[in-house]
Amino acid sequence: MVLSQGIRENLRFLLVEVGGQLDNLIEFLSDKNRAAGHRILHRGGYTENLKRRIHQACLEQIKALPEATADAPQLRAMERIASELEMIADLCRDSASQLSELDSTAALKVKQHAKRLHDIGNGLGLVLPALESSDLRLAQRLAKLETKLNRRCRKMRKDYSGRLRERSKTQQLIAGLFIARNIEQMGHCLLNISDALVSSALGQPMNMRRYNSLRASMASLEQTRQQQGLQVQPLAETRSGSAISAISADSDGETDYLAIFKDGEEHKLREERDGVQSWHEIYPGLAPRIINYHKWGQSAALLIEHLSGLTLERILLHESDRLLRQALNRLGKTLHSVWRETRIDQPVGAGFMAQTQQRLAEVYALHPEFRQGDVALCGLQYPGFDPLLEQARAYESALKAPFSVYIHGDFNIDNIIYEPNEGQIRFIDLHRSCYMDYVQDVSVFMVSNYRMQILDPPRRRRIMATALELYRIAAEFARSQGDLGFELRLALGLARSFVTSTRFILDESLAASMFLRARYLIEQALRVNPDKAREYRIPLQEIFIG
Repeated sequence: MVLSQGIRENLRFLLVEVGGQLDNLIEFLSDKNRAAGHRILHRGGYTENLKRRIHQACLEQIKALPEATADAPQLRAMERIASELEMIADLCRDSASQLSELDSTAALKVKQHAKRLHDIGNGLGLVLPALESSDLRLAQRLAKLETKLNRRCRKMRKDYSGRLRERSKTQQLIAGLFIARNIEQMGHCLLNISDALVSSALGQPMNMRRYNSLRASMASLEQTRQQQGLQVQPLAETRSGSAISAISADSDGETDYLAIFKDGEEHKLREERDGVQSWHEIYPGLAPRIINYHKWGQSAALLIEHLSGLTLERILLHESDRLLRQALNRLGKTLHSVWRETRIDQPVGAGFMAQTQQRLAEVYALHPEFRQGDVALCGLQYPGFDPLLEQARAYESALKAPFSVYIHGDFNIDNIIYEPNEGQIRFIDLHRSCYMDYVQDVSVFMVSNYRMQILDPPRRRRIMATALELYRIAAEFARSQGDLGFELRLALGLARSFVTSTRFILDESLAASMFLRARYLIEQALRVNPDKAREYRIPLQEIFIG
């Protein structure tokens, strides 16, 4: 991508200005040169104007781009670099303000502060060469510099904090603490600039941590597949904070996906890795293969086999009725097989109402209108949702599945893949897999269909029919296993899924419809004597069709 002349020139001016501010701060810190301090404190408007010019020029260039282009991430990276440079200038001004209040700097670690500021200035000298050459080694040097600054500044702050206990020269020591913290934050700005440089070079949102893990994973894949020239394509970002990309290779002009790269919090990816591995041990053939996994600190990366085929959601929304029937038929056979082969005679309670209570704060945060107190109407008392839920939680304690099976744990319709050529079902996103009541998966699947925000009647009928087909599959299994409480537990499972799913739904009408259905199901279930659970039937027509 060729940056406009205005962006290049203003970026150069901004780098020079921020570098000058660092030099002035070193001079003010070392010699208490009031003129240097004055130059810092009275030039904030200039850096702000330069940043705004860069942002405006980037915005204009983005607006002029065609829709399908890789240049937008690079321009966004330029905006971020400008913002981080202006932040460094702000931190210089804050540090100068701290110094201007002191009569003496004798208690400060002047030489150490000056060295760290020199390091930051040297880091800024890498920005333009990294941009012009797309040399990611220079971006990596910036990231390593941030690590060094972080370590040194923490040590300085610890020293200042210890000396404050002596209650001597406290004003200077407090100023030293603030300056050390400001320098540490300047280091964070350098790290953010290194992330922006990586994004600019690769043409997609990226950070240095993710780049390093991605590079290691791709090297592993290249060695495994003996294939060079691999490419990365962003796919999605999850609500849990993970980022997902596809790694592909061009084969005769066609894109051939080789693997899926996922990175994020270490404990979440460890759960997914363990979930995938457990499926290979318990029921081989359903889960993708793990190619590579590595962790560092609180983060981790997972490289997983790319599964060919279509998600069940895509088949439902875009493919033929014939293919949908094939996929659902195979899904039913697969689930029956999994449930039979993994069954253990250990009763289990899913705790649907407890699960709902755990997520209720998030639901109320998005939909405060759902939080209602008790209501009296024509002499009848209707409890608010919270006490109703607590009542249902106590009621549910007597309801347990007579056996456990190994479940997916997040059985949304887009986590199921069907390969038409092989007639095979596969599962993805397996971080919540465990031995549990199979009703958990059934209820999640059914509600993941209902909550689709598609209103045209033909496709809506198709969606509802798909949800009811999984009910039929599960009910058939329940009868074959003598599970007499299946329907009553499913009512509470559906109520749980309806309520908790509203925290992802902004459409007020749809969210209210789901919430009211949940309340209706809970009220119905509470009227049933648990000893007569076999007689209860879910009002499917009213819930999914009416």
